[in-house]
Amino acid sequence: MKFQEKDASSSGAVAAGSSWSSGLTGQHWRTLWGSYLGWIFDGFEAFALVLSLPFAMKSLLTPEQAQTPALYAGLAIGITLLGWGIGGLIGGVLSDYIGRKRMMMFSIFFYALFTGLTAFSTSFAALAILRFVTGLAIGSEWSTGIALVSETWPDRARPKGCGFLQSGFGGGALLAALVWYFLSHYQPLGAESWRIIFAVGALPAFCVLYLRKALDESEKWAQAVKAERDSQKGGKSGRPFTLAEIFRDAESRRLVILTTILSFVTTVGWWAVSSWMPGYTEQLAHMHGEPAGVWAPRMSLIYNVGAICAYVASGFVADALGRRLYLFLTFAGSLGFSVLTYTWTGNLETFMVIAFFNGVFTLGFAFSWMAIYLVELFRSVVRATAAGFIFNAARLVAWVFPIIAGVMVSTMGGLAQSALIMGSVYVIGLIVPWFLPETAGKSLPE
Repeated sequence: MKFQEKDASSSGAVAAGSSWSSGLTGQHWRTLWGSYLGWIFDGFEAFALVLSLPFAMKSLLTPEQAQTPALYAGLAIGITLLGWGIGGLIGGVLSDYIGRKRMMMFSIFFYALFTGLTAFSTSFAALAILRFVTGLAIGSEWSTGIALVSETWPDRARPKGCGFLQSGFGGGALLAALVWYFLSHYQPLGAESWRIIFAVGALPAFCVLYLRKALDESEKWAQAVKAERDSQKGGKSGRPFTLAEIFRDAESRRLVILTTILSFVTTVGWWAVSSWMPGYTEQLAHMHGEPAGVWAPRMSLIYNVGAICAYVASGFVADALGRRLYLFLTFAGSLGFSVLTYTWTGNLETFMVIAFFNGVFTLGFAFSWMAIYLVELFRSVVRATAAGFIFNAARLVAWVFPIIAGVMVSTMGGLAQSALIMGSVYVIGLIVPWFLPETAGKSLPE
């Protein structure tokens, strides 16, 4: 696979010494904002599940099921990840066929619909089914938005734009933490207040009305599809199946396999570390004689502030360090702060600082690399398919790990041990980056 060197004719070329944002138009920013709106509510929905699960389990589990709540919490997260993985694979392929804009509107509408319906769950089975269907819709949004922004922003600004877009997930998670902070404080529905946070998650459906007018389709995608069709025999043959295309040659297969391994590390590590942080924070607060229900919401806010800071900075950091060193340091930081988090028994104020940097690495930098790097490895006609496969195929394996973690918590009797064992997956991320190409400063492959 060849990478085109940036030259004076590239879309990202600007005068020497100019700001990275030189040449960006209102349409560039509308495209980013439209994609950001979709991703911010994905983050809201994912973190709302983590925050509300302990209370939803108390409300929905039968007395027999309530004997092992960690198992069912892990099952709910795992089922969401499974739906996310399947939906991402399907959505990425469809985006390369029906277009970025149309696929984004479909995905946002349906995940908003099923997130809202989650508020009306009456049993764990109903919750699990709705989580799976919601995951199907969520999975397809990310690869579509990333492909749209990367194909419409100039080369020099592209990594920054993709990093800004990825910050939507952290912004959504922070929004969920804020909503949860007020719900846990005021408890408008008592023990059933957890339902409100999912009802709020239905609001993104209205974003579709904005996206319909604000977004333009990617011209780069449209031109690449036309060129591919014209290259077929007389223009009569159909397009090759995009999912098969990314495995067609040896170099593309190698890139898919290696980046999917890193996606697996990112996904397993984040769910393992973040899922148990609220519970571990409460244990730590109890150990120090602090009241229940106060420090976990604070930690969630601080964790997500750290992630947002990393998201916004990620494009600048990745350009300064290069992609491979950025990946190595990201996973090294994730490993180090995960160990520090779950071995800390000191004061809660210092623990909040640790939580901030945990968010910087395990959520912020650890997910931004996929937004910045994957689009630089594959051609326009398969870009969304490749990004969607890599981002989501890992979930087809990773979805069982929250369930395994739940079993470990139930059998081992502690959150810290389970989180540390699962978080050791970050070691893999210290090795794989050095077998991948460096793409910093290069144009997108066409």
